[in-house]
Amino acid sequence: MEREEAKSEIDRLRREIEAHNHAYYVLNTSTISDYEWDKLLRRLQELETEYSDLITADSPTQRIAVEPAEGFQRVSHPAPILSLANAYNDEEVLAWLDRIKKLDDRVAHADFVVEPKFDGLTVVLHYENGFFQLGTTRGDGETGEDISSNLRTIRSLPLRIPVQEGEVDPPRRLVVRGEALIFLDDFAKLNRKLEDAGERTYVNPRNTASGALRQLDPALTASRPIRLMCYDIILADGDVPTQQYEVITYLKGLGFPVSEDIVHVADIEGVLEAYQNWLVKRDSLPYEVDGMVIKLNDLQLSRGLGVVGKDPRGALAYKFPAQIVTTQLNDIGLNVGRTGVITPYAILEAVEVGGVTVRQATLHNFDFIKDKDIRIGDRVLLKRAGDVIPYVIGPVVEARTGKEAAYKLPKHCPSCEEPLELSDTEVALYCVNSSCPSQIIRNIEHFASRSAMDIEGMGIKIAEQLVEGKLVKDIADLYTLTIDDFLKLQGFAEKRAQNLLTAIDRSRSQSLNRLIIGLGIRNVGETVASDLAHNFGRMERLAQASITDLEGIEGIGPIVAQTIFDWFQNPSNVKVLDKIHTLGVSPEMTLYEDPSRPIPLQGLSFVITGTLSGMSRGEAKELIQNNGGRVVGSVSSKTDYLVAGDSPGSKLQKADDLGVAILSEAELHELIESRSSS
Repeated sequence: MEREEAKSEIDRLRREIEAHNHAYYVLNTSTISDYEWDKLLRRLQELETEYSDLITADSPTQRIAVEPAEGFQRVSHPAPILSLANAYNDEEVLAWLDRIKKLDDRVAHADFVVEPKFDGLTVVLHYENGFFQLGTTRGDGETGEDISSNLRTIRSLPLRIPVQEGEVDPPRRLVVRGEALIFLDDFAKLNRKLEDAGERTYVNPRNTASGALRQLDPALTASRPIRLMCYDIILADGDVPTQQYEVITYLKGLGFPVSEDIVHVADIEGVLEAYQNWLVKRDSLPYEVDGMVIKLNDLQLSRGLGVVGKDPRGALAYKFPAQIVTTQLNDIGLNVGRTGVITPYAILEAVEVGGVTVRQATLHNFDFIKDKDIRIGDRVLLKRAGDVIPYVIGPVVEARTGKEAAYKLPKHCPSCEEPLELSDTEVALYCVNSSCPSQIIRNIEHFASRSAMDIEGMGIKIAEQLVEGKLVKDIADLYTLTIDDFLKLQGFAEKRAQNLLTAIDRSRSQSLNRLIIGLGIRNVGETVASDLAHNFGRMERLAQASITDLEGIEGIGPIVAQTIFDWFQNPSNVKVLDKIHTLGVSPEMTLYEDPSRPIPLQGLSFVITGTLSGMSRGEAKELIQNNGGRVVGSVSSKTDYLVAGDSPGSKLQKADDLGVAILSEAELHELIESRSSS
């Protein structure tokens, strides 16, 4: 390929990739499959590797292309990045309006723009000739830190404007103000992912976004789901709108992400009405806000009013009622979860917050207590938003009297007195005794669940009755129960008791992978349990496996291997397993007992979608896993087969687009049969 031809294709690929990025990360629509997007990016990487002199800073391949920095450089802003004065009620808003009316009588007839007051990190974005050149923090309003490399990792940041050709022409130089933040759903997913991996979780989206953007390694920033919201033009060499609502439309046309919640109102009555509407929808917004920003729509009028201190007169932050209060921390209690995780919680002097009286609140984990230096007897900040469980933000250090006591980590489980364990890679303490009374109710519920031993009718209420009635002390005791035992429980007649006994007895024949799931070993879900069952065949072999044996299984890393190994080293757990075996629950994976016998679906990946006629999707999943296959949740280029029933939905189209083989229920059975006999 000639150089000019390569340059033309590189330009086209960059435009196309950024357009797809803009659609996905800004407009929340998908215009291309993951497979097709990967193909475009790989092709661009190939061309840029061959013609390295054509690589430019705005290329999608350069979003995470720099080495970690040694520190951040201070940068002067082209104009002051101002803060806002606050109002807390309608009277204060009207008083603000009266003050600026006296400075310019045109304010009496002004219209307004109402915007969300994002709870994130303010950033300043510089563009030259349409290309992103520099991004900084707000800092002190006069200077900020250069975080350009980190900002490049944010997919919603346009590296070149306009994102779509033929939309809006940018000025030669443009400086835009925005907010870097993490949406609430993304924050919840991030914490779930970190928790599943045994890593430290985060307290709130704002601090997570702020901390990530100030990492010296851009790769760390890229691992966090940060988004941008833009709302102001700080400086422009060229014509730009002079009305704030038109500025929002203009920025959107260039490809900047802007909030869909921004409204244009005709008068101050509309502003106050908008505030009431925002109060109602506050907790349903996709991001955290702590108020709304009121701006004069006429920017020339607004600038003419000048500045008081560091606050422009033409804008005001109308703050929402406080959802943060202070109260006394009387003590720190401990909860024991199903998997044995010990979670601290605050025992508080009763206080009303968000319309609810609160006496207890979460303290997240023990590292949080240590990092915040929270002491028993402290005055603490407490937050509650909507239906969210109240949590402690931190201590009010200035209120200390010297009588506060530093918190010491517990050494023994508050329920069973067994020693607690803390791995070097873990945030929490764990009780690894499977017979711990506080764990046993949840353990029984989990053991009997549909994905585990599938004991129909055994829910948490019955588990509570059995434990409180001292009829079971561990999951093995379920297999010693008699009809007379159940008849002692409230709400049980002979038929109900017999049905539950039948369900318990039926569970003795469940597969090995279901039994492994039922044990409730930390970090062991359905996929890992299936892999363990297929690799060891019998529970005795798994119990004797070394860490090296476990790490040798594809998909099991050192953390998961260690937790599995540790579980089987605990004498209480071994005792429960021995009881289960003695009581006739001893499944084996006979498929792997004979090395010469083929494993039909070994190495194959499946996705199941739609309604199957001859079996449930859960049964289909188990059939595939019992024959050596892996079942995953979404279709990708690595998927070997899609098993499709009635009403398969979008997964069928994606599989077809990616060239993934599609099987009916009957064809799945045929595949297993044909590969078994080959």
